[in-house]
Amino acid sequence: MIEILATLSASAAAGMRIGTPLLIIGLLQGSNLWSQVPILSHISQPILLACLSCWSLFELLASKKLWGQRLLQVVQLLMSPVVGAIMGLAVASATATPNWLIALTGSLLALVLQLVQVGWFYRLRGLPLWAVFLQDTLCVALVLFAFDAPWQGGLIALLLLWFAVHSTKQWYNWYWQKS
Repeated sequence: MIEILATLSASAAAGMRIGTPLLIIGLLQGSNLWSQVPILSHISQPILLACLSCWSLFELLASKKLWGQRLLQVVQLLMSPVVGAIMGLAVASATATPNWLIALTGSLLALVLQLVQVGWFYRLRGLPLWAVFLQDTLCVALVLFAFDAPWQGGLIALLLLWFAVHSTKQWYNWYWQKS
């Protein structure tokens, strides 16, 4: 159960940002970097470190502007299921749950959270700056919780999933009241 909560926590982080969770998970592994992470273990570590550092910095800076949010959403919407699956598999290394189920759960959670972000972006005509800072902080916290406190991280991920379901209900009601 703890492994599943850790998987949810890591995948939820991938639903908010792409490069930052992958960079943190590699740095948390010490000198091994991404040697235990599926797919990323086959890429040269210096190249991967440079690419993820640049992308994380781009995510951090571009998410503060409206044009950057639009650009990031397209990339994150396409890549969040892949990164969610990678993050889930990286965290849940010693579980009895089949790998395909972990990858599927992680990718779907990341996709759902990313879709909710896109929905709020278009409903609000851009995310407010405080929400972007909250996303950045929550993304880093969820990755750290996945390793150090999976129970709390999993609980936060489940709360985010509840928020996503609640948001879709609000959008549905808003749509029918508008028309």
